[in-house]
Amino acid sequence: MKWISYHYKGQANYGVLTDENEIVPVQAILVNPPKTLLDFIKKRPAIQDINATKERISIEQVEIQIPLLPPNNIMAVGKNYYKHVLEMGTKEDVPDDILVFTKSKNSLLPHNGEIELHQNITSQLDYEGELAVIIGKEIRDVSEDEALSAIFGFTIINDITARDIQKRHKQFYLGKSLDASCPMGPCVLTYDTKEDITFHIETKVNDEIRQSDSTEKFIFSLAEIISSLSKGHTLLPGDIIATGTPSGVGSGMKPPSFLKEGDMVEITINRIGTLRNKVRKS
Repeated sequence: MKWISYHYKGQANYGVLTDENEIVPVQAILVNPPKTLLDFIKKRPAIQDINATKERISIEQVEIQIPLLPPNNIMAVGKNYYKHVLEMGTKEDVPDDILVFTKSKNSLLPHNGEIELHQNITSQLDYEGELAVIIGKEIRDVSEDEALSAIFGFTIINDITARDIQKRHKQFYLGKSLDASCPMGPCVLTYDTKEDITFHIETKVNDEIRQSDSTEKFIFSLAEIISSLSKGHTLLPGDIIATGTPSGVGSGMKPPSFLKEGDMVEITINRIGTLRNKVRKS
């Protein structure tokens, strides 16, 4: 099932996105529903069969919003694909333990929102297509065997990075937290523990395929990531974990190819959809 947050006729709402690109508003399948998708994740009320209602809104009639604002900053894993490590450095840079950083909530941007170029402070704005995990319940100190049961669902994140800022400050936060530089969406695919958690990620810039790989190539699995992040550190419903990007980023190309005004970035992950954003000058 896919959940989507949107504006329709001046009102914020959320609901279920069907395979026909129609939205079933949450009010049609739940009496007195939680106000937001984040509230829904916290409470997890049982919903009615969406086929029992004929109420539908075409996705073309709405303005898609960020699926949810996490209770904390976005957590993210770096260097989680071997080929990406090599394109940015050498095999000596392959981590022995997960590399974790955070991104500010201020950086979040919805599907179809415009990525700010921030040309006055960076000349090396780069894309990173990633699978993101949405935590579904409060956990701490969970084992790898328990970790996957804490997942509510999955979405797509573009972990936009100002490479020059990152190098200059010798840390990740500022270069990855510029305003309007972290597209997320367009929807959240709920996780059924019986389903496969392998996904294929493809990133295009102006219709040119730049990244194409599978989460099977993770250095650290989803279970390892969630378990590690929960050690002595409480994870809350709605927390977002970006799981790392494959090779093919602009910084790794020869010569490097950074984002510029007018570029269209599209990230597609099977079963979730396509996150699409254009770059504009600040």
